Amino acid sequence: MPPVIINRRESGALINSLTAGVVPRIGLRHIAVGRQNEVNAFLHDLATIEDGGASFRLVSGQYGSGKSFLLQMIRNNAMERNFVVADADLSPERRLTGTKGQGLATYRELMQHISTLTRPEGGALEAILQKWIGALQATVAKEHSLRPGAPEIVEAVSERIADVLTELSEMVYGFAFASVIDSYWRGMKTGEEALKQSTLRWLRGEFSTKTEAKQSLSVDCIIDDQSWYEFLKLFAVFVSKAGYKGLLVFLDEGVNLYKISHKQARDSNYEKILTIFNDTMQGKAQHIGVFLSGTPQFIYDERRGLFNYEALRSRLSDNRFGAQGFVDYTSPVIKLNQLSPEEIYLLMERLCELHSTHYSYTCSLDAQELTAFLNTVVSRLGAVHLLTPREITRDFLGLLNILLQNPDISFDALITEQGFAVKSAEQDPEQVSEDHDDLFAEFDI
Repeated sequence: MPPVIINRRESGALINSLTAGVVPRIGLRHIAVGRQNEVNAFLHDLATIEDGGASFRLVSGQYGSGKSFLLQMIRNNAMERNFVVADADLSPERRLTGTKGQGLATYRELMQHISTLTRPEGGALEAILQKWIGALQATVAKEHSLRPGAPEIVEAVSERIADVLTELSEMVYGFAFASVIDSYWRGMKTGEEALKQSTLRWLRGEFSTKTEAKQSLSVDCIIDDQSWYEFLKLFAVFVSKAGYKGLLVFLDEGVNLYKISHKQARDSNYEKILTIFNDTMQGKAQHIGVFLSGTPQFIYDERRGLFNYEALRSRLSDNRFGAQGFVDYTSPVIKLNQLSPEEIYLLMERLCELHSTHYSYTCSLDAQELTAFLNTVVSRLGAVHLLTPREITRDFLGLLNILLQNPDISFDALITEQGFAVKSAEQDPEQVSEDHDDLFAEFDI
């Protein structure tokens, strides 16, 4: 096998993350296999968003099927294409809406993880503001023949900011948003650090009362649990004017909405999904993409899932011709099917190259041994439906670790060891418990 060109930071992150069963943030291109049609569907969405449109997608797949991996891969690709991205995992504390500020908590998480190609790990909000205002200042100074430190430049740039953000003023909360951006510029130019920090706090949704915001920034509204999505739409238009192609929002672990026991609270979150869906599909939003992942139960369960909400069921239902074996990748829901044996084999080849490169040895497993491992894992009871890329990856890396650390043990001895099994071939006990508990989830004691 030819050596893999990969730096040690990436290889270490990949091996550590995959061994722990979590999705790495970097280096995904080295191990990505299959999913070509799904990736092409997302790339088409990116082109639509770049042209001023919007997109909404639901990614459906069982635990470990590669939902988070796919979203992370699209996230990294989007940054390379000059998009601004933000991601968050939903949880009991972070939902789309809630009586205890769970929607605002999701917004704050997204703003904390605002990322660009130069700031891939998040925290890019201030860098985006400074880049845009810096370019604007240079343009104004050149047009008016002003020195960067001239007093007149403050008002000149403020006027240009107002002109550029006129489009925002026509949107809900747009005037307040434009006013806050102007406040950041004034704080930046006059050296008022407190004013700059107040604008960042406002943009991150950290003001708790309108009174506090009015005292600090002279705006009479704040970002709260009900309005946070409107401000995301504003921010999407703003970043497009700042030289980026748009804003992509990635929300993982949608199953946490399915697990909400109170029906009214659950339906409120589903109604928020409906609002986002309608905005993006009807052309009301611009330069924004919202991508949400979850299990099939979260989407298709007619008792507690999205299909329980009639307005969403009618919008998300499968193409009728899909039952004949055809897949419509323009559908709002992208289903992740099992990897084919050929794709699993290619994945093992790449993992072998990755492992040997990171630990500086030559992987001795040949095609016959890789095929033997593949045949072993796919022949387990239930593997056809329950075998996932996560468990294959963890087991194969575990095998490579044992072989590396114990040179006297042969591959044949390990693969034929009695009791060797792949965890995903057995039903997750938590999932079994969840399935039984669902019957009583609506009742409060």
